[in-house]
Amino acid sequence: MFFVDTLEFEGLGNRSYLAGGPRTAVVVDPPRDIDRVITTAALRGVRIAYVAETHVHNDYVTGGLELARLTGARYLVPADAAVAFPRTPVADGDTSEVDEHLVLRAIATPGHTPHHTSYVLEEDGRAVAVFTGGSLLIGSVGRPDLVDPRLTERLARAQHTSVHRLAATLDDEVPVLPTHGFGSFCSSSQTRSEGDTSTIGEERAGNDALTLDVDTFVKRLLAGLEDVPAYYAHMGPVNAAGPAPVDLSPPEPADAARIAGRLAAGEWVVDLRDRVAFADGHVAGSFNFEGTGRPATYLAWLIPWGKPVTLLADTPAQIADAQRELTRVGIDRPAAAATGDPAGWVRAGEQLASFPRARFAGLAEARERGEEVVVLDVRRDSERANGFLAGSVHIPLHELHGRAGEVPDGTVWVHCAGGMRAAIAASLLDATGREVVAVDDGFEAALDAGLRVTRP
Repeated sequence: MFFVDTLEFEGLGNRSYLAGGPRTAVVVDPPRDIDRVITTAALRGVRIAYVAETHVHNDYVTGGLELARLTGARYLVPADAAVAFPRTPVADGDTSEVDEHLVLRAIATPGHTPHHTSYVLEEDGRAVAVFTGGSLLIGSVGRPDLVDPRLTERLARAQHTSVHRLAATLDDEVPVLPTHGFGSFCSSSQTRSEGDTSTIGEERAGNDALTLDVDTFVKRLLAGLEDVPAYYAHMGPVNAAGPAPVDLSPPEPADAARIAGRLAAGEWVVDLRDRVAFADGHVAGSFNFEGTGRPATYLAWLIPWGKPVTLLADTPAQIADAQRELTRVGIDRPAAAATGDPAGWVRAGEQLASFPRARFAGLAEARERGEEVVVLDVRRDSERANGFLAGSVHIPLHELHGRAGEVPDGTVWVHCAGGMRAAIAASLLDATGREVVAVDDGFEAALDAGLRVTRP
């Protein structure tokens, strides 16, 4: 009897899988921090015999090489992937015996990358699951523009062909188990709702790649692509070279003097506390990336690559959680960290900085009082295309650090769709000395507040 265990990594919007039989198993697309995978296998009482990569990942650093080294597993990597380390090259149709009666079969599914490979788990010759990586996702497909702009349309057409091949090869009841697509920016459609589970049959009925002709599909797919997170440019080369093992030991402690010194040196000091606590009192010049949000994704997107980062949080556990997430995107070692009372993060005689928070109703009242305010929308282009506040300035969050000088003079009321990105943006502007108000509210509340929303 086979099993499939799903390991979710919500911060990056990805999943990894441990699948096998009574004695041995395969891990598909493991995360950088492999201890959780090893623990899951131990609880199952199985030996990891194979580690399989669907592709050289562009959105996170893999733990596959280290996992294979530690466990002695065969490391399955698509044959056409250009990598600098020993591995077992996998070509279309290759099979690997995972356990008695259980076989892993490779299916070439180019599209997300030229070498992308999906894996079908077969029990006694019957397909029981398909690991689709960045090919067929739940309600979508992996984006085709992460390798080379010159290949984007060709890969988009390949996605259509590959997904149709999977649908033609597999029965309707076969579960579809993708790596990307649960909030990952590797998904080609961020605005569509995505469920947690799916089958070939469900995708056949509702996925654009399987319901539209190739030309219509490609046109719609390419029109919906948005900016690629900046750190993606570094993930592929790191994975192709062979990532180093991670060090999750606690960072060096930082006192107030050290925090001030790092800020003075132009380094990043990141406060992981929730946005309410940060707004109430924080180290001037620090940035707020909530630990309960997606700190790794947005921090890695915004921070200049390789710049040292110091972490601040309520507890050591929050530091450890963030540190683990950051290793997944190649930010391996925080320069230092501090926890506890924020009053201890500033030197004697210095005060914590703060800025107000408000809801959209507060913005409406400010306008009614005749106050001249700047409204800054930091949502993505696709979000703004569905409606925006009349007269607002638009700079997506991932561009704000480099474009802060474009924000007009005055008090800046910054908003997103729900409050988390607005808090990050407000902290970035606050660090430059701007007067800010962070709108901590759902965008739908803008209409209820009487604010004029412009629709396309």
